[in-house]
Amino acid sequence: MKQLIIIAICITFITSCSKHVKNYIPNISGYWEIEKVTLPDGTVKEYAYNNTIDYLEITDSINGIRKKLKPTLNNTFETSNIIENFEIKIENDSLNLYYKTPFDTWKETILLATESQLKVVNKNKAVFVYKRFEPIKITN
Repeated sequence: MKQLIIIAICITFITSCSKHVKNYIPNISGYWEIEKVTLPDGTVKEYAYNNTIDYLEITDSINGIRKKLKPTLNNTFETSNIIENFEIKIENDSLNLYYKTPFDTWKETILLATESQLKVVNKNKAVFVYKRFEPIKITN
C-alpha cells in the first residue's frame, strides 16, 4: 500500500511540473527590459537603465518572434526590423525557446514567466532576469 501511495505522489509531482512550465507560455509575450544578469561565475550585473528592450510575441502555439526595440520619449519605439524567430518546445519539464537565424542557432530555457518577471538561461549559462517594460513618464 505504501508503494502505491509513493508511486501516486511521484506521478502527481511529475505531471504537475510539466503542466507548470506550460503555464509560462501566455506570460512570455510583451515588452521586457533586463533587470539583472547572473554570469556563470556568479558575478551579478544590475541594470538601472536600458537603452533597448526585448519584444517577444507568441505567434501561434509553437512559434514566436523576438525584436530589439529602442524606446523613445514619445512612447514609441525605434527598431532595426531584425526579427529572430523561435520555436517553443517543452522537454524534460523545461520550457525551451529554439532560435535560428542566418548567423546562429541557440536555445534559451525559460526558468520563470509571470506577468511581471521573465527569467531565462541562455546557451552560455548566464541567467537573465527581465521585468515588464514601463515607459518613462515625464510630468510637468
